[in-house]
Amino acid sequence: MTPLNRLRKPLRNLLLAGVAAVAISACASNRGSMPSPDYSGMPAAQSQQSLAELTARYKSNPKDKGIAIAYAAALRAVGQSQQAVAVLEISMNQYPGDADVTVAYAKALTAEGRFDQSLQVLDNIIRPEAPDWNALLVKGATLDQLGRNQEARAIYGQALIFAPGEASIEANMGLSYAMTNELPAAEQHLRRAVQMRGATSRIRQNLALIVGLQGRFEECRAIYAAELPPEQVESNMAYVRALLTQQNRWDLIDKG
Repeated sequence: MTPLNRLRKPLRNLLLAGVAAVAISACASNRGSMPSPDYSGMPAAQSQQSLAELTARYKSNPKDKGIAIAYAAALRAVGQSQQAVAVLEISMNQYPGDADVTVAYAKALTAEGRFDQSLQVLDNIIRPEAPDWNALLVKGATLDQLGRNQEARAIYGQALIFAPGEASIEANMGLSYAMTNELPAAEQHLRRAVQMRGATSRIRQNLALIVGLQGRFEECRAIYAAELPPEQVESNMAYVRALLTQQNRWDLIDKG
C-alpha cells in the first residue's frame, strides 16, 4: 500500500476539486450561497479560452459580482490563485457581507495556501443555527489541507445534512479519506459523487486517480478517456504511475 507521507502532498492539491461544483438542481431551501463555476479539470486549451472570455467580461464590468466570482474561479483553474484573491478582495469591498463573494474569497485564499485567513473569513459568515452548506464545504476542504482530516469529515457530514445528494460534498469526503491513505473508502465516496447532481469532470477524474492508485490501471485509463483527449490521458496515467513508483520527487509533481 502506498505510504501516507507519499500521498499527502499530491492529494492535498486535489481537495478543492468538489468545492466549485455547481449544484444545478439544488432546491432553494438548501442551496445557501452560490457555488462558483467549475473550470477545473478542463483541457488546457478550454481553460485558457474560458479565462480569456472572462477576462474581457470582467474588464468591461468589474462590479458585477457574478462575473468576478466566475473570473476568479477561472484564474484558480489555471493556477493564478494570487490574482483570484486580488479580484475578490475588490468584490469584498464592493459587497461587504455578501455570502457568495465571501465564500468565493475564502476558496481563493485556501487555493493560495492562506488557510488560517480562509477559516477566519468562513467562520464570520457561518451561522450555527442555519449554516451555508457551500461555506461548510470550503471550510472542510481547508481543514483537510491543514491535515485536520477528522474535523473536515465532521464538517462535510454537517454539510450533507443541509444539502443531501450534493456531489461536491461527497467528493471532498472521498478525497479526505484519500489523504489518510484510506483508498477503498475514498473510492466509495467518489463513486457516490459521480452519480449525484452537480458531478463534474474533475470529480470523475479524481475517481480515476483513486482507482489508479489502487493499481487498477485499465479501469483508471477508461475513466480518464471518457473525460480527456488522448494526450492528456497518457499524461495523467504517467502521473498515477509516478505517484506509485517514485520515492523522492513528490514536490516536483503538481498536476492537481
